[in-house]
Amino acid sequence: MASFTPAGLAPHALALLRIVAALLFIEHGTQKLFGFPAPPGSGLPAMFTLYWVAGVLEAVGGVMVLLGLYTRPVAFILSGEMAFAYFMAHAPRNFYPLLNGGDAAILYCFVFLYLAAAGPGSFAINRR
Repeated sequence: MASFTPAGLAPHALALLRIVAALLFIEHGTQKLFGFPAPPGSGLPAMFTLYWVAGVLEAVGGVMVLLGLYTRPVAFILSGEMAFAYFMAHAPRNFYPLLNGGDAAILYCFVFLYLAAAGPGSFAINRR
């Protein structure tokens, strides 16, 4: 049982970050693949396009991170996906992330990079 000190609660806080980030991230994948909770403005992507592959990575990778299943390698891949998405889709629009809509991509990139380095925290399938 964890002690109720900041150091003792750190694995649980890390797990909470992992779970919440994954739940929010999964929505991006389900939007691209299934139009849920709302379809993308450009419509659902055709199968095997770059946008569709991003949706698969976000949905499947998000579920894996949520469960704590191979968190480090999956989070590393998702971090790279978000860096790629930022420079492909957002950066060309404007230099400032607030104006180019890329602030979420930047945050996801660095949250997933942190998870790749720190691991899943507590409540992860791979910890059992």
